[in-house]
Amino acid sequence: MNDYIVRATAGNAQIRAFAAVTTNLVEEAREHHGTSPVATAALGRLLTGGVMMGSMMKNDTDMLTIQIQCSGQIEGLTVTADSKGNVKGYVFNPDVMLPAKNGKLDVGGALGQGVMTIIKDMGLKEPYSGQTILQTGEIAEDLTYYYATSEQTPSSVALGVLMNKDNTVRQAGGFIIQLMPGASEAVISALEKKIGEIHSITTLLDVGNTPETILQYILGDLGLEINEKLPAKFTCNCNKSRIERALISVGKKDIQEMIDDGKPIEVNCHFCNKNYQFTVDELGKMLEKAVR
Repeated sequence: MNDYIVRATAGNAQIRAFAAVTTNLVEEAREHHGTSPVATAALGRLLTGGVMMGSMMKNDTDMLTIQIQCSGQIEGLTVTADSKGNVKGYVFNPDVMLPAKNGKLDVGGALGQGVMTIIKDMGLKEPYSGQTILQTGEIAEDLTYYYATSEQTPSSVALGVLMNKDNTVRQAGGFIIQLMPGASEAVISALEKKIGEIHSITTLLDVGNTPETILQYILGDLGLEINEKLPAKFTCNCNKSRIERALISVGKKDIQEMIDDGKPIEVNCHFCNKNYQFTVDELGKMLEKAVR
């Protein structure tokens, strides 16, 4: 199954919903970064949440960034998504290993205590930024708390990553269901009851459910309307010319020091782990372009 996001409404527009299958993009992230199982689960959940949240934005140039700084061994995560279903991300410590907790990967233990920052760049003078304390470190609950406190939007967020025995990704996906202002008590009660019946998003995917059938199960009695289906993929837009511009921006002094070392330099892209090499001659040309 190819990865995709569905956008939907229900309850006469009193509810909006997003659901996604992200197995391939999470596996691609695992391959790029060589993440341990618990790091794959943490990054996969944040990528899944990020790609759905990015799809909520309206303009082609809008960008969403989710940053987690934490005390646990994973140290932190960063995910960036656009409005077109493209997402990328990385963990600070991809090698973190922890024993399982209650038979599951201990994502909360890997993160520990910390802060989640969500930045929305929508082309305004200043990007919107909201910040919350991590509640559990399990990521879905933390995003639920973020929506309640920073955006005053009652939401239910479910995110999951299921691993194969060879540590590849077997299933990944999730949903975000939100109540719109003025939602009736009847709609709220019906939604809470249905969501309470769901124990594991990855189990639903593993037995053959799609984003559509998951939303149908939760919202079918409330007049579900699927509005859009959007491909989702792990995409990094780095290239050598972009890295070169970043190097030029560091200034003449630092570039000269690199030249004086007399060796080629290698620059790593955090998001996709690709390396770019620059010769001393190339550094010399950058020095001529640097303005400070």
